[in-house]
Amino acid sequence: MAARSFVVVGGTSGLGLAVARLLVDEYRVAVLSDQADEVATVTAELGCDGSVCDVSDHDQVHEAFAALARRWDTIDGVAACASMWAGGDLEDLAPERIRRAVEVNVLGATYVLKEALHHLRRQGYGNVVWIGAMAVAKPRPGIPVYRATKSYGSSLVESLAEAQHSNAVKVMQVHPGPMPTRLQERVGDEFLDEVYALPEQVAAEVVRLLLLTPDDLYVSGERVLRADGRF
Repeated sequence: MAARSFVVVGGTSGLGLAVARLLVDEYRVAVLSDQADEVATVTAELGCDGSVCDVSDHDQVHEAFAALARRWDTIDGVAACASMWAGGDLEDLAPERIRRAVEVNVLGATYVLKEALHHLRRQGYGNVVWIGAMAVAKPRPGIPVYRATKSYGSSLVESLAEAQHSNAVKVMQVHPGPMPTRLQERVGDEFLDEVYALPEQVAAEVVRLLLLTPDDLYVSGERVLRADGRF
């Protein structure tokens, strides 16, 4: 059987990097990021594939997935981990920050899911795991734009999961709570709960979902985990 192949979008830091680390010893892995230096560092460290890709640019996303499909022939799973933080009251947020959050969390999610599902449906199987946020399920003060943009992705995943009409192509979502990652550093300590999951712990659940086979009777579209540590 050919080696299984996985794409980790936003795979050079935080949860995405933790997912790539768990996969790379046994599977073919490619990390995508808009930071060229990080792609170079991670691919050298992990010995995996990688490419520079701004998820808000559809042409870049299309070419990144097309290149991997040509190289590997099949793509078994995609972890969509790229995310843009936008914290603060709406009236205090700079228009540039709002725009970028929409570009990454809304357009980026749309483009990644569009291209991922194109290839999975072409081959007839595969899994997509989109990373949301607990903010979608539990509003918190000071994050209206972040929550709104992540809520878009959650709604998109639910609709796309229904549209597959097959258990062979699974579209799933994981909603972590605040984690000690680089994004969390930008957020500030006031948003880090006293009880929280580590990126490695959440990554193990993401990988479990990525490795589900077409014969696994998993309910595609479910919010499979609220990984905020409060189990």
